[in-house]
Amino acid sequence: MTALEGLGYACDPLDRGGYLREDAAAVARLRARPDARAVVIARDMPVLRKGAAGLEPFLPLTDAEALGPARVEALLGRLPDGAPVFAALLADDAVVEQSDASDGFLDRRVLVVPDRHDLELVDLRSLAAGGLVPAPEASVLASAKSLLAWHARRSFCSNCGARTEVGAGGWRRECPACKMQHFPRTDPVVIMLATDGDACLLGRQPRFPKGMYSALAGFLEPGETIEQAVRREIMEEAGIAGGAVRYFASQPWPFPSSLMIGCFVQATSRTVTVDHVELEDARWFSRDEALSMLEKRHPNGLAAPIPMAIAHHLLKAWAVSG
Repeated sequence: MTALEGLGYACDPLDRGGYLREDAAAVARLRARPDARAVVIARDMPVLRKGAAGLEPFLPLTDAEALGPARVEALLGRLPDGAPVFAALLADDAVVEQSDASDGFLDRRVLVVPDRHDLELVDLRSLAAGGLVPAPEASVLASAKSLLAWHARRSFCSNCGARTEVGAGGWRRECPACKMQHFPRTDPVVIMLATDGDACLLGRQPRFPKGMYSALAGFLEPGETIEQAVRREIMEEAGIAGGAVRYFASQPWPFPSSLMIGCFVQATSRTVTVDHVELEDARWFSRDEALSMLEKRHPNGLAAPIPMAIAHHLLKAWAVSG
């Protein structure tokens, strides 16, 4: 087991076969194989089959096609056993929303496929946090969700406004009018734990579950290095100056398509000035207090992020190192 056991969406098992994407005939041959499978996404939520062993994310292509024509289809790659896996995006009207209790942190929509009681739609956070599917399968679903979310929001050329077409096995959109090519994007996000001796800096956003504190985070801006973004974010959000930055690990984060770049940063000041536009609170925590949050025994009920999030592993790596 690795030190990051439980980290969500970071166990991609696929041979992505990028060299095949430009070969339409090769993609068609993979699609025609009897072991070809599809992961299906509808309204940003995976469609899974209920089975005796749990939820099954890989549907036979014929079963996926029975749910309705795909708005977009893409070749994700091949599983370790060689089976090809495609991603299929259903039209929004292929599913029905029965209720929505989403709170800004968790997607609590209840979506159903009409007359298909053998199918269930479950948001990706719940799938990973609850271990409802194995980690490699959750990672494949995350790749599909990110890619298809990009397609769903990029139907028109940002250069000339014409409607684009899908190319490269689902990994490109092409404009027939101006010939511009558009590629899936990943948004880099720095997430950092500022430390000073036996203390670390944590903050909370208003949308967080009650009592949860986490590492600070923010998008990397054009022209910035990772180190510059880390120092800028802790200064902007908490008024803390930063020195040396050390990379820790990264995590795909399909909400909708970010890459979380986990770092430690040495704080060179201690006075916290909270940016209340971004944060509800931020403060220093001792190592013992951080351990109590990780172990769910904090006397005031404060909590750390759960293991699916890289913030949990940043905090744990620091807390146990002393």
